[in-house]
Amino acid sequence: MAAVLLSTSVCTAHAANLGFLRDTPVAAMTQQDNAALLKVLRESLDHKADGESTQWSSEGVSRGIRVDATVTPDRTTHDGPRTCRETSVVLQSRGQSMTLHPRFCREGGGEWVFQRTH
Repeated sequence: MAAVLLSTSVCTAHAANLGFLRDTPVAAMTQQDNAALLKVLRESLDHKADGESTQWSSEGVSRGIRVDATVTPDRTTHDGPRTCRETSVVLQSRGQSMTLHPRFCREGGGEWVFQRTH
């Protein structure tokens, strides 16, 4: 989930000739960072209340550039067996900060699925 969300930002930036995004925190993340952040994101979606944040750092995860993150489920909605959570993911690295607002939904106790916005 996180890898798709984060890599989409970088790929879109290169395709649109937005090279300045290569210095953003998401561009500094390695595969190991993405996997570790994904784990934190899933745990937050499963166990944290709206407004309750979880801190994460890539320090000790990979040998890449340090990235710090704050993951916060912001709003939870229910529609029958479907649960959706809007989240804030604040990434900081190399003096830059960026905030992503992904939305995830799941049916019953299933896996959280990133919801693409059209």
